[in-house]
Amino acid sequence: MTGASKDRPDDRLDAVVAKARRDAQERERGYRERALKMYPWVCGRCAREFTAANLRELTVHHRNHNHDDNPADGSNWELLCVYCHDNEHSRLIDWTGSSAQAAEQAPEAATGNPFAGLRDLLARK
Repeated sequence: MTGASKDRPDDRLDAVVAKARRDAQERERGYRERALKMYPWVCGRCAREFTAANLRELTVHHRNHNHDDNPADGSNWELLCVYCHDNEHSRLIDWTGSSAQAAEQAPEAATGNPFAGLRDLLARK
């Protein structure tokens, strides 16, 4: 039974999920460290200043909400405190009515014609 347990689908799935989490954490550490070197330790919204003692409360926000978009110049990042970062994502949900991930997906094509009947309105004048 020692060899059989390695091939269980649940074990393979657990390994894939664990690897994905490790990769995401490693990727996050990379851009976080770069952003902290690039920008002053100040929240871009509330202007709260941070020190080494509370730096864990300063997060990197991706302006376009794509966590895989990490340009070397940091143009897609801004440093936000955890409260402002949470508020930013809440505002996106409020505005779109869906999560950031769903908001990034292409919307359905418009089916209405805003100019329908315009010719008739102009002809009346």
